[in-house]
Amino acid sequence: MRLWETFDRIVVFDTETTGIDFKKDRIIEIGGVSLERGAEAGGMDLFIRLPEGRRLDPFITKLTGITEEQLAAEGVGDEEAAGAFVKLLEGAERPLIVAYNAQFDLNFLYGLLRPWGLAEALKKPRFLDALTVYRDRRDYPHKLENAIAAYGLEDKAVNSHRAIDDARAAALVLEAMAEERDDLERYIDLFGSHPKYGVSGRRISSVTYRAQPYERRNPLYELA
Repeated sequence: MRLWETFDRIVVFDTETTGIDFKKDRIIEIGGVSLERGAEAGGMDLFIRLPEGRRLDPFITKLTGITEEQLAAEGVGDEEAAGAFVKLLEGAERPLIVAYNAQFDLNFLYGLLRPWGLAEALKKPRFLDALTVYRDRRDYPHKLENAIAAYGLEDKAVNSHRAIDDARAAALVLEAMAEERDDLERYIDLFGSHPKYGVSGRRISSVTYRAQPYERRNPLYELA
């Protein structure tokens, strides 16, 4: 994978949240794997406690299997979770952060890090959205489970809607996409946006956004 010619560490992460609005919702689970030359060199998987009086929507429990009782018994505070994520990046000279639908996860991650003065940790890494790449490779639908099936990874990965499982699944999809066509470096800091509704969430200053068709046409990096 040619990404290793540019980066010395790739951190693939995923979040589970109380909803889809980063301004009012929050992370309840964050998982990530730290890769060096394709091998897993570290990882994290933490539940995050809800603030006192905050309830978990039953839909989220049904989707993820995460319960309020689990969060109360096993969850850590926001500061501990933020620090654990930053440790995945420590020591890397040329880090890359990857997620499947990175725009969503990065908005929530920034919200987790900022109150503790740790958002500076996101200035050094570059970003890659595996979903953007997959949209260029395959027609709709574009869920992580579809990518897992498209690359024949069902015996190795599962889209369980649990953070660490989905992070590891996204890492396997990334490797499979590189084996299919090793042009992933073209997608660094290039995110596809919805052709009708535009960018969801807060724009990331270092990222270029381009409207991306939901049917394969020209690769996103070739579009003006």
